[in-house]
Amino acid sequence: MKRRAMQRPGTTRMDQTITAAAIQMDARLGDVAGNLARAELLVREAFRRGAQWVVLPEFFTSPVGYHFALRHVALPPDGPATRLLCDLAREYHGVVGGSFITAHGGDATNRFVLAGPDGVLGQHDKDQPTMWENAYYIGGHDDGLIQSPLGPVGAAVCWELVRTRTVARLRGRARMIVGGSCWWTLPQAPLLRTLWSGWDAQNREIMRSTPARFARLVGAPVIHAAHCAHFECQTPGAPFLRYSSHYLGEAQIVAADGSLLARRLHEEGEGVILARVRLGAEHPAEPLPQRFWIPDLPAWARAMWAFQNAHGTREYQRVKAAGGFGWQQRGWESMYAPADARQEAPSGRSR
Repeated sequence: MKRRAMQRPGTTRMDQTITAAAIQMDARLGDVAGNLARAELLVREAFRRGAQWVVLPEFFTSPVGYHFALRHVALPPDGPATRLLCDLAREYHGVVGGSFITAHGGDATNRFVLAGPDGVLGQHDKDQPTMWENAYYIGGHDDGLIQSPLGPVGAAVCWELVRTRTVARLRGRARMIVGGSCWWTLPQAPLLRTLWSGWDAQNREIMRSTPARFARLVGAPVIHAAHCAHFECQTPGAPFLRYSSHYLGEAQIVAADGSLLARRLHEEGEGVILARVRLGAEHPAEPLPQRFWIPDLPAWARAMWAFQNAHGTREYQRVKAAGGFGWQQRGWESMYAPADARQEAPSGRSR
């Protein structure tokens, strides 16, 4: 494929405006190969429509749920997900990023990788898993700042966007925030829908308002990608109960003052949004709340957070001690090596 001439800005720090794209995926839980193929098609669409920076959602290789399949979705740090991001950035001479579960140093993390035409620009490990995510990876400790051709950008995913400590480490330091979410809602069982319809509405409103409020607090535009698929899994603490639900969507591109530039609802399904974005960092438009959470998180959400965090952490430790994760199996990394690297070395015998 012929590479397009670079009349596009976004490759030097002096440029102040770029065309950014956020992707909303209808990804399938546990289907890593299928989701990588789906992500490639969507990123190509975004670049062909003129994007210079493209952001995939959190867990673009597999959305999360409390499901056995999630024990086997981790990829090596330099495996097929990272190679895909680098290949697409090089082909289109742009920047593309997204997060996935990876394993390294004896543990798994949720890693956001940002790639440019010359390879990986930087990475960020999510600081703390959310609820049932604790069963599949541990938190990281970096500040989320990545040096790019535009200067420093901040990486933040899902519930990092609702914690004040994320704002504290990026405020006034990042010219743009890149990331996304895999934000699910409550079970959609008919008998329960009436009981917690109000909770569901609260959850949706927090998700809808999060990118804009984070932009106002940090003083930088936010490119937020998302998931929109329906899924089924087990219920933490009650595995005999089916958890049937969906991810909330809300791919958004937001200006530094919180103005909404582009948005894709859950009901609109999979697709790409684009907008012209003027880079920060600017003086934050909103003071930082003096508490752990940015929104006034409802009591039911705080209770679920506490219970599922503890439950998932115990599960991770139990499965890891038993050697039950895919990334703990012998030869795991070689399974994801490039095809040419997997070819058997010549035996030396005449043929």
